Amino acid sequence: MSVPLYEVVKRQITEAIMLGKLAPGSVLPSEVALSQTYGVAVGTIRRALMDLTNDGLLSRRRKTGTIVTGRQPQHSLRLFFQYFRLHGLDGSLRQSVTRVTDIARGTASAQDAPKLQIDEGAEVVTFHRVRSVDERPIMHETLTLPLARVPDFPSRPEDIPPLFYLHLLDAYNIRISAIREQIGADLATEQDARWLDLPQPFAVLTIDEIAYDQLAVPVLISSHRATTANHRYVNEVQ
Repeated sequence: MSVPLYEVVKRQITEAIMLGKLAPGSVLPSEVALSQTYGVAVGTIRRALMDLTNDGLLSRRRKTGTIVTGRQPQHSLRLFFQYFRLHGLDGSLRQSVTRVTDIARGTASAQDAPKLQIDEGAEVVTFHRVRSVDERPIMHETLTLPLARVPDFPSRPEDIPPLFYLHLLDAYNIRISAIREQIGADLATEQDARWLDLPQPFAVLTIDEIAYDQLAVPVLISSHRATTANHRYVNEVQ
């Protein structure tokens, strides 16, 4: 099923806002200029901007133009645009930056196959990435997907977009619609200490997840290990 062009434009503008490429207070170019940038009709741009204004991400002023409000989405887009919500100890929302460190193809283990509802030995792709805030690592995570669901998956770390759930929707029409989490605590391993620059012994937050698509089929399993010395993980799904 193809995605309407205005939805594609909406996602690209929203991604730019949430990654900080369009800062709060920024004034967007004119509708004609945007139509040339995105290669679509002015009417398509107008529909995308209207939806983003209704969502609260943009504000339209007669003399100034279309302005980025700086608000966070308050609907289900949050789930796949920015699932992790990291707050400082003062309660302020912090923007994390992800860096993919490794990608590998392999086969599903006896432990992972039931979680993904695939046969043991089926092909999977796994990648590891680190999340940082203010250039300090705060979380590292491993994500595994059935290769059959994501053909032509990027082979280079730099080709995996930072907003991975959005990439799944755009590239494979996979919408992450539900997530099951198991949260715990553990002592930092040698790998945790290396990726998160931690002394030992040190406690880390652990989050094990299974993510489901719009048909309630598991599509992704992930393991996250984080330090909460200076940040808090807040899960907000509406």
